[in-house]
Amino acid sequence: MEAQSFRILPAALAAAALSTLAACATPAVTGPVEVTRFVEPAASAQLGQGTIFVETAPGAQADSLALTPYKQAVARELARLGYREAPRADAAQVAQVRVERFVSGPDGQRRGPVSVGVGGSTGSYGSGVGLGLNINLGGGPRETIATRIGVMIRDKQSGTTYWEGRAQFSVSENSQYAEPAASAKAVAEALFRDFPGRNGETIEVKVPE
Repeated sequence: MEAQSFRILPAALAAAALSTLAACATPAVTGPVEVTRFVEPAASAQLGQGTIFVETAPGAQADSLALTPYKQAVARELARLGYREAPRADAAQVAQVRVERFVSGPDGQRRGPVSVGVGGSTGSYGSGVGLGLNINLGGGPRETIATRIGVMIRDKQSGTTYWEGRAQFSVSENSQYAEPAASAKAVAEALFRDFPGRNGETIEVKVPE
């Protein structure tokens, strides 16, 4: 029995080594973040200042822990822009966050969700405008993880939408941005770059490897 176990062990180690080498041979690939913003022209004086509360968008799982890194990343960007985060009761504006993550196959078809709370409908700006995920990551057929985030900044009292932004990107499963915290940071930074942006314009933001 001992002799047999010694014969099996090297084969198992060799298989593990080959698996590791195969994983290392496939480079991690990250697509650019595609960003679209919609701006209410009359709201320019209200954007980037005052108090704001970051919350889950209506229709999402309000207590979803998976949304936490994305809401935190959005809050950091809003603070950088000049907003002061406050409790909802004291905030003049609210930022509603919705997130969707899913696995996409080599053919571009959705394979299944990645566990993240999914937000509700879009706002009044650009309703029905979809962002494509046809990004060629290179390196041959592979499954990718797609992340979509949407943020709406609204006046809390009236519900008027001042600004809406959407961002999305796809990464290979071995990319550092497949992890929620890194993904959240990347899409939030891209979404709020050159805030508020041009109304209806779509840009691509390269993500550092």
